[in-house]
Amino acid sequence: MARWEPGARERLVLAAVDLFTELGYDATTVAQIAERAGVTRSTFFRHFPDKREVLAAGQQALSQLLTQGIAEAPEDATPLQVVAAGLERASSAMGPMNRELAPRLQAAIAANSELQERDALKSVGLAAAMTDALRARDVPEATAHLAGELGVLAFKQGYARWLRAGPDAALAPYTLAALEELRAASQALT
Repeated sequence: MARWEPGARERLVLAAVDLFTELGYDATTVAQIAERAGVTRSTFFRHFPDKREVLAAGQQALSQLLTQGIAEAPEDATPLQVVAAGLERASSAMGPMNRELAPRLQAAIAANSELQERDALKSVGLAAAMTDALRARDVPEATAHLAGELGVLAFKQGYARWLRAGPDAALAPYTLAALEELRAASQALT
């Protein structure tokens, strides 16, 4: 097995998603994932604690991109403008691999309650990361929480629309449009 080849983490994610789609999440083993990816089981465990975490592989990177965008937004920006900066930064990092994996990943998640739970936790983690980044900018706590939750919802909605768009479409316009729609909808609540 060519465990020294670069890209082991990405190959593991692709292998896992393919196997979850083909065999189902419960029937897929770590050994099968490692074999399909062309690595050893130990290499698998150097990258992921268990097979469930393979599907959350990009969460840390996504959180970092969101918080970097928030931290680098202009000081005079409103909380939602700051969230938009985070969404733009994170969305710009999404490319063809994300688009290719998404339908298979969504199918695997939809077919398994454990993965649905993990996906929900991912959303909570992203909202918490944005909330913390907003609080670091001295945004009041309630406002930071609301803006963080709106950011996650905008990302999800924009991502879903992006997947239905043409193959050359960029994600950022979709997430930013979704955030604007949510801002308008929240104003209608008063």
